[in-house]
Amino acid sequence: MQPAVVLDKLVKVFDGKTPVVAVDHVSFDVRRGEIFSLVGPDGAGKTTTIRMMCGVLPPTEGTITLLGLDIRKDKDEIKKHIGYLSQKFSLYGDLTVDENIDFFAEIHKVRDYRGRKEDLLQFTRLAPFRDRLAARLSGGMKQKLALACTLVHAPDIIFLDEPTTGVDPVSRRDFWKILSSLLKSGMTIIVTTPYLDEAERSTRVALMNECRLLRCDTPESVKDSFSSDVFEITCENARALRETMKNTISEQDIQLFGDRIHLLQPKGAMTQHDIQDQLKKQEIAFDSVREIPASLEDVFVSAIR
Repeated sequence: MQPAVVLDKLVKVFDGKTPVVAVDHVSFDVRRGEIFSLVGPDGAGKTTTIRMMCGVLPPTEGTITLLGLDIRKDKDEIKKHIGYLSQKFSLYGDLTVDENIDFFAEIHKVRDYRGRKEDLLQFTRLAPFRDRLAARLSGGMKQKLALACTLVHAPDIIFLDEPTTGVDPVSRRDFWKILSSLLKSGMTIIVTTPYLDEAERSTRVALMNECRLLRCDTPESVKDSFSSDVFEITCENARALRETMKNTISEQDIQLFGDRIHLLQPKGAMTQHDIQDQLKKQEIAFDSVREIPASLEDVFVSAIR
C-alpha cells in the first residue's frame, strides 16, 4: 500500500543576514492508519517539518507527497484531505463549543455536518459543555475542542503540533486515548511532541535533534537496539549522588530522572550486584539498585549526548 506521507531529503533554510537551517535533509515515510510521532527538544525542527508537510511552509529542497499528491503542485487538493492543529490553535473564546465547531465546518464547506458534530461531541466527551464559551474551558477541554474542529471535515490525515503541551497529565492521557480510538477509522495521525512517554504510545517514532533525523522506527525497535544496560539507583538526594558518581564514572553514563538515577553500562558488563558492591566500596549511600528496561528517554538522551 502506498504510504500516506513521504519525505525525501527535505531541507528548510530561513533566509536572513545569517541563514538558519531549520530542517536538514530529513527523509521518512508515514504509513496509512498509524500514529507517527516526531520527537525532539525545542529547536529540533519538528514544527517546521510538520508545517511543510501541511503546505504552510514551502520546502527549500526535497520533496513531500501526501496520498500520492505533490505538496508543491497539488496543495489545494491536499487541503481537502488533511486537518492541522497548530501549537497556537485559534479557538474563538466568545463562541460556545457548538458555535466553534459550526464555524470550522462552514470554513471547510462541510454540508449536513450536524450528525457528525454530535458524534464528535460524544467522542471528545464535550457534549455536556456544548453551550459553554470556549474561553471558559480548561486547557485539556480546549485541546479536545480544537481536535473536534480539526476533525469536522473528516480528513484522511491529521497533523497535531505539540497538542498536549501545557496540559495536565490526566488530560494528556485522555487526549491520547482519543487519538488511539481514531485509528479504528483508518485515519493517519502525525503528531509532534517533546514528551518521550507520549511517543511510547505511537506506532513509529522519528527522533530529531538539531534539525536532523537521528532514527525512525517503532518504539520497541529503538529501545531493543540500545547498546547499554540500564540500572536505576534510588537514594535520598539523587543530585548529590550524581555529583559524587561523576568522580569515577563518565558523566554521559549518568542520567538524572527526578529522584532517581539511571546508570548506563555496556551490555552484560555488570550486574546490579556489581553496581551495589562498587557503590559500597566507594562509601556512596543509596537505597536500591535494579536493572530496568531502557526507555525511549534513555535512548534519546544518550543519542544526543
